[in-house]
Amino acid sequence: VQLQASGGGLVQPGGSLRLSCVGSRRTNSNNGMGWFRQAPGKEREFVAGINWNGSSKSVADSVKGRFTISRDRTKNTVYLQMDSLRPEDTAVYYCAAHSGAWFAKVSNEYRYWGQGTQVTVSS
Repeated sequence: VQLQASGGGLVQPGGSLRLSCVGSRRTNSNNGMGWFRQAPGKEREFVAGINWNGSSKSVADSVKGRFTISRDRTKNTVYLQMDSLRPEDTAVYYCAAHSGAWFAKVSNEYRYWGQGTQVTVSS
């Protein structure tokens, strides 16, 4: 199983980006999915999660009201819409497929990981 994350880039504070995570097989259409991020010198942290059919979602307090997670199971794709970006959102963002149908806020419950996409928020 491969997960391909894309959509990162350089954006000014207050701007928006949409990250996408495409799975190579049906696995991630039946699994919970998560987005994590890791900034230089910091531990990887949970950003957002969504269950297998999108009926349950959660985002970290640090991004609540600014980031939205969604998925399109027909396309094996999970999205992270990021609005009102701040410099502290700068990090490498990773998508991951949970080992089950739900999601978790701890990274060690995720079975498959994408390669990461860099998001830089700077003027």
